[in-house]
Amino acid sequence: MQTIEIYTKGYCPYCAAAKKRLHDLGWKYQEYEITGKPKKQQEMIARSKRRTVPQIFINKHHIGGYDDFSAHLQKIKPEQNT
Repeated sequence: MQTIEIYTKGYCPYCAAAKKRLHDLGWKYQEYEITGKPKKQQEMIARSKRRTVPQIFINKHHIGGYDDFSAHLQKIKPEQNT
């Protein structure tokens, strides 16, 4: 079973879109809401080398943001993303 982690901020439309896509796929995930949480934000930056949200990890492998996640899905499940 895969482990999915996503770093988000509440006001981020790309975060909402990524979470909706995960939900629509039926994939469970661990969300880290980093708004006003500098330690969690620093953790995200250390892991991803990026400052923007969302940042998505699958099995501890950094996928990237929403566009990267969409491209990843296209590679692994092209029939579900047309």
